[in-house]
Amino acid sequence: MADRPAGRKRQVHTARVVRTEQLTPHMVRVVLGDAELPGFTAGEWTDHYVKLLFPAPGADYPEPYDLDAIRRDLPRDRWPLQRTYTVRSWDAKARELALDFVVHGESGVAGPWALRARPGEVVRFLGPGGAYAPSPAADWHLLAGDESALPAIAASLERVPDGAVAHVLIEVADAAERQPLAAPEGAAVTWLYRDGRPVGRALVAAVRELDFPPGRAHAFVHGEAGMVKELRRHLRLERQLPREQLSISGYWRLGHDEDGWQSSKKRWNEAVEREQEGAEPPAGLAP
Repeated sequence: MADRPAGRKRQVHTARVVRTEQLTPHMVRVVLGDAELPGFTAGEWTDHYVKLLFPAPGADYPEPYDLDAIRRDLPRDRWPLQRTYTVRSWDAKARELALDFVVHGESGVAGPWALRARPGEVVRFLGPGGAYAPSPAADWHLLAGDESALPAIAASLERVPDGAVAHVLIEVADAAERQPLAAPEGAAVTWLYRDGRPVGRALVAAVRELDFPPGRAHAFVHGEAGMVKELRRHLRLERQLPREQLSISGYWRLGHDEDGWQSSKKRWNEAVEREQEGAEPPAGLAP
C-alpha cells in the first residue's frame, strides 16, 4: 500500500453488530449500527464498499484504536486483515449498515465471522469507496455477476428508473441461493445456476447470447476475475462498448484469498487491458 501524506490518518469507523439474517444457505446478512457511526455516510454509489478490519491471529490492539500506529509499530504479520464487502444498504435515519457475506463453511476469514457474529460485537472498517450507479441517461442497463456481485446488483436495481430497460443476469450455485429482488418494471431478471459447473461458465454464455437492445448501454459486470476477463473482452471488442459505459472488475479470483488477489489485481487488470487492446503484456504478466 502506498504511503499516505504525513498528518493524514485513515478514518476507521467503529460499529457494533445489531442483528444477523441467514438469507440463503450460503449468504448471511450482518447489520451494523451504533452511536459510534456518526461520521459514516453512503448513498452516492450503488457499488459502495467497506474494508472490514479483522485482528490478526493472536493480536491485541491498544485503545484508542489507531490503524496508522498499528501499521507503523507492529510487524506486518500482526496488521489487521482487510476484507472488502459491498454495502447492501445504508439506513441514514437508523444509522444501520447492511453487509451480505457469501459463506462457505469455515473457509476464509469474513465468512466464518459472519456465521458466528452476535449482537453487540465490535466491528471496525474503512470506507466507503465506490464509483458506479445506474446512469439515468442510459437507454438500457446490463447488470451481470456472481454471488459476490449480488449485493451491488440488488442495490443498483433499486436505483434503475421505473420503465427503464434492464437485463439482469445473476449466477449462483443452485436454486437455493436465489433471493427476492426489488426489480423495477422493465427489468428482466435471469437467475443462472451452476449446479456443479465451473464458476462463470453460465454467466459468460448468457451474456454472449443476450440480444442487446438498441441505444446506449450502461453495464455493470463484476465477479470472479477469470469470468470478468472473458466478458470484458466480449463487451469491449465484440460488442464495441466504450470504456465509459462499463463498470467491470474482478471482485475475487479462483485460487487466491483477498490478500493475494488485491496485491496483484492492478497488474492483472493492466495486463488484460493490454491484451485486449492488441498490445503484448510484459513478461510474467500474461493473464
